[in-house]
Amino acid sequence: MKNEIFADLHNHTTASDGDFSPNALVAAAKEKGIKALGITDHDTLGGIEKAIAEGERAGVEVQPGVEISVRFKRPYFTGTLHVLAYFSRERLSDKGFCSRFEALLAGGRGEGLVRARIEKINRIFGPGGSSPLLERDLVYEDISVYGENVSRRHFALALTEGFGLDDKEIVNRIIGNDSPAYLPSGVALAAVGEFIRNEPVVAVLAHPAAGSFPGEGHYKEVLPPVETVEKLMPEFLDAGVQGLEVFYPGHSEVHQKALLEWARAHGLLVTGGSDCHDVTQRPPGVCGITQEQFLILKEAVRNEDVKYS
Repeated sequence: MKNEIFADLHNHTTASDGDFSPNALVAAAKEKGIKALGITDHDTLGGIEKAIAEGERAGVEVQPGVEISVRFKRPYFTGTLHVLAYFSRERLSDKGFCSRFEALLAGGRGEGLVRARIEKINRIFGPGGSSPLLERDLVYEDISVYGENVSRRHFALALTEGFGLDDKEIVNRIIGNDSPAYLPSGVALAAVGEFIRNEPVVAVLAHPAAGSFPGEGHYKEVLPPVETVEKLMPEFLDAGVQGLEVFYPGHSEVHQKALLEWARAHGLLVTGGSDCHDVTQRPPGVCGITQEQFLILKEAVRNEDVKYS
């Protein structure tokens, strides 16, 4: 299902785990003819202001957002799902809004979680562990060298580049959701829901079907199948989610059609984006939404802003 790309609303910069600086990402979007660009770094507002300034110079409208990590521990799923929270650029000058948002996000990541993950990996997969796969213990600096806002990608880079593990199955055995060393990142859905209900944001469930992509997919190792996400959907709706990311590189045409039906059934906005992280494997400008769909999102963001002004 081909969708005309006016706006690409899901992208990451060096503020989280992307390879593009905010300025370079805007320039790449401009080159590809993207008119509106979402900056949605993992659990940080850090790259947005620079991207907005560059967007004004380049003629690309930057839509501020954050990809919030949400942790789950259910009998049928232990792991992390994601909510894209979009808001107006005026909110960046609202110190109260920013501090409350940052306080929420701080509960989902950080050095404490990284060190706890490292300790558990070493206990199981270190040279003295119960199932040794590493030639030496992993240390915090192995991970932190790749960035301050650590994600699973940084762990994967440390294992492939720092430890020479080029076998994807072994890397997934160490850091995947099914690993005995896995600790989910993210904020509890109840806390995310409280924030959504009390702040001027429009919340969108990110890549709900990426875990069921039939081909090679970057998130298949860590995201559950779409049936599990559907099972959790009532909880996301209760939390205040207003939209679904339908157009996404890891969504087959069959899943896009199914998600459009979900959106119609629940009266949800339709969004889309490339989930850009780099130049080759996850580049910008490959997925997005039409101008009409983007204007609907913008109006929803504006309404939220008016409501809380």
